[in-house]
Amino acid sequence: MKSKLTDANFPTTADGRVYHLGFRAGEVANRIVTVGSPSRAATLASLLDASPPPFKLETERGFLTITGRYASVPVSIVSIGMGAPNCDFFTPYREARECISGDMIVIRLGSCGSLTDLPVGSLVVPRASVAVARNYDFNFLAPESDSSAAYRISNPVSADKDLHQLISDDLRSSIHELEVEVAHNVLNASADSFYSSQGRQTSFRDHNSGLIDRLLKDVPDIATLEMETFHLFHLAACWRPPTSPVDTPPEAPPVPDRPLNLTLTNGSKSTNPSDLAVTSIEGSRIRAASVHMVFAQRNSRDFISPEQVHKTEMWVSRRILECLAKVDIPENRMHELAGSVWEI
Repeated sequence: MKSKLTDANFPTTADGRVYHLGFRAGEVANRIVTVGSPSRAATLASLLDASPPPFKLETERGFLTITGRYASVPVSIVSIGMGAPNCDFFTPYREARECISGDMIVIRLGSCGSLTDLPVGSLVVPRASVAVARNYDFNFLAPESDSSAAYRISNPVSADKDLHQLISDDLRSSIHELEVEVAHNVLNASADSFYSSQGRQTSFRDHNSGLIDRLLKDVPDIATLEMETFHLFHLAACWRPPTSPVDTPPEAPPVPDRPLNLTLTNGSKSTNPSDLAVTSIEGSRIRAASVHMVFAQRNSRDFISPEQVHKTEMWVSRRILECLAKVDIPENRMHELAGSVWEI
């Protein structure tokens, strides 16, 4: 599909599709699960109601959105890849936020490494997260001449308290079915890379051999390390409904025509851009929480087996959808039903 993109400040197509994720109003619901991989999205999607048939949209940039209903409640599953930059495209606070009226409830389901004695296969519901970033001003070739730290650790940002509690209570009350541990009163660290900022040793001079020890010393209750949760929590905490239209530069530079290649399936209806508008609703909120599956034990270097991954993903996927369905959103802070892909 070819569409002309407009406004370099926030590129959208003439029919209202956002630049990277490809969807538009009525194709992404107020309740959302974000994952890193399409296969995990498919696991979640296998649990959705048969009616309406799940809407599925894939973009040339690797993003996948599946929207339908679970227990009759509209939900979206969005696969966003890895790291904070990809999280920023979605993190319902950028492109998805611009396509939804009212509240957004977002749960990340991802994998992580354990920094403590939590074994592989455990589940973690962090109450807060810190960011770990490589200090690009540090002299990595001559560290003895630099008194600054090679890595920076931010202050913690909390998950939504009520959403965190709902998920924690649900998992802990049901975990006997899976027979693993659930940690909930802990912190997470989100790194800006998989290798250097997570203390992994390669042939590069990253000067990170003491990074995990520093995290354990400086961040009370730290338990896990991954790459997305902090950005999700931070944007959710910073968002407020706009009180006036977002300013755009006068005479924004033109964006050249280019193909926006999308694959739409579900039987498969899409929205009509003239039917649905995104409105700023007073008092609307973004609420975020995260569930991590421990895939790696950084102390013992154990790694989860494929069989355990499948079993854990299927079980926790259903629990997360159950939790999403329980979250109350006032009717006046919900996206319009008529004309949406989740309309029956």
